[in-house]
Amino acid sequence: MVISRKQEPPKCDIFINDAKLKQQDKFKYLGTIITSDGRNNNEIAARIAQAKTNFQKMRAVLTNKHISIQTRKRVLQCYIETILLYGCEAWTISKQTEAKLEATEMWFLKNKQ
Repeated sequence: MVISRKQEPPKCDIFINDAKLKQQDKFKYLGTIITSDGRNNNEIAARIAQAKTNFQKMRAVLTNKHISIQTRKRVLQCYIETILLYGCEAWTISKQTEAKLEATEMWFLKNKQ
């Protein structure tokens, strides 16, 4: 894969033992989706979906009124936010993406109560 900001990434021919390797547009590496345009929109959307799925799996704990709000908040931070923000150190975030992440965080807090 060649990572480029151009609409059409440059073609690169790599041969191993006279066999040409196929050029990929995206692939998953260490749980992170890497795309040829270098953007993180697909990765962030996938992270939001994974975090919401895991939130639904833990809904019984996160919405339990017999557990203190502080404990439920810590569970949310430990188990859900780590899924959402895995690999975020390398993300390039636009205002639109930042708004999506903030909306997701607010969704968690609203549904936790």
